[in-house]
Amino acid sequence: MPSYILGLDVGTTSIKAILLDRDSRCVAATHSIPTTSDISDSSGIKAKEQDTVQIIDTLNRCVGLLPADKLQHVCSIGLSGQMHGVLFWRAKSGCDWSNGNFFTASDTSHLITWQDGRCTSGFLSSLPQPDSHLSVATGFGCATILWYMKHRPEFLEDFTAAGTIQDYVVSMLCGLGGCVMTPQNAASWGFFNTSSNQWNTDILKGAGFPLRLLPQCVPSGGLAGKTCSDWHGIPACTPVGGAMGDFQCSVYSCMSARTDAVLNISTSAQLTYAMPADFKPPHFPQPASPISFFPYFDSLYLAVAASLNGGNVLATFVEMLTSWMKELGVTGAELNDSCLYEKLIGCALNQETSDLRMSPTVLGERHNPLCLGQVTNISASNLSLGHVTRALCRGVLDNIASMMPSECLKQAGVSRIVGSGSALARNEVLRQEVERVFPQPVVYGQNADSAVGVAMVLCDRL
Repeated sequence: MPSYILGLDVGTTSIKAILLDRDSRCVAATHSIPTTSDISDSSGIKAKEQDTVQIIDTLNRCVGLLPADKLQHVCSIGLSGQMHGVLFWRAKSGCDWSNGNFFTASDTSHLITWQDGRCTSGFLSSLPQPDSHLSVATGFGCATILWYMKHRPEFLEDFTAAGTIQDYVVSMLCGLGGCVMTPQNAASWGFFNTSSNQWNTDILKGAGFPLRLLPQCVPSGGLAGKTCSDWHGIPACTPVGGAMGDFQCSVYSCMSARTDAVLNISTSAQLTYAMPADFKPPHFPQPASPISFFPYFDSLYLAVAASLNGGNVLATFVEMLTSWMKELGVTGAELNDSCLYEKLIGCALNQETSDLRMSPTVLGERHNPLCLGQVTNISASNLSLGHVTRALCRGVLDNIASMMPSECLKQAGVSRIVGSGSALARNEVLRQEVERVFPQPVVYGQNADSAVGVAMVLCDRL
């Protein structure tokens, strides 16, 4: 009888669930559903929040659509998800997921996502220097909690646990009385030393951080516990791995050789390669550096250029055009975002090059948050939609290449680039620009998939 590993990815815009055959390592079933959980910000503090109850409801629907006969033979569950963000909850031991008692709005906060902008540069500069090689930015869990301690301390009083959204799911599946977190997610929160795998408790305490909200650490690829009840036919006492970062799991799913670099363009964009086994990260943060070193597996690190500007830039462009057309009185099917996106790509494919130059960093970058978008070299002859869309796609790639140049890849021994992500998959113009910007061969057959990656991690380690 075959056994399966359930891989779950709780992403920024969707939930994905896959069943990996443990023996063949092939995906036996898969399903994905958009969460549509964003909450409009009326606070004026650049908040980016999502409805936790909606996310969990989507997760349950997604798992419930997988084949029931295979779910009964799940031997372990792995989770990955969007990093940096934080939500708060009141932990209950022995909770019963199956009847949904835990999942009420009164028990959890909204998810404050990695895109949250409430921690201004002035606020971040007031925080102490972390004992870590990683800088702290807005949207990072520890920074967000410190913001609440300064501006809304009463909000935190009733909560007993905090973690990423994927940590929350693990906690509920296992009925834990608190939160456990792997170093991958802990590093994404800030104030975590990846060499010692310890939180900066003394530094955080001195800054007024509520230490009771710090999760306990478990190894990346290790177990967090076992399911406390049946769930969609998956038996109780099924092992559950500690939740891991979606980025690391997506890389694990497609980096087949140490000489590969992985370029992923989805909501955001990342370019990464593996550092040598003897690499040690610097002792102090380098906030002005566009390259960070993320903990991977087995004490290895990834060199990462993580851009905040990827497919979301193109989505913003589509939203802008839609808004303009509505203001001009245009109605009908033409306002469908997906239809408009495809028409823009078609225009850009007919415009093979453009001398219009766009720096599309409309969201800034963590190493340079004040660097916003610019358009230059504008002329009367390059204002067509084909020119603008082509220049926008080129700008996304130029931005990534400015953070991690092709010469850097060459010096690291990178012999090819694995291109992946939903934006690359649906946008031929982006793929063309990848191949113009980087001289290394680019392959697209090994698509990065966090849900598959987390299942592969457990298959290799449990």
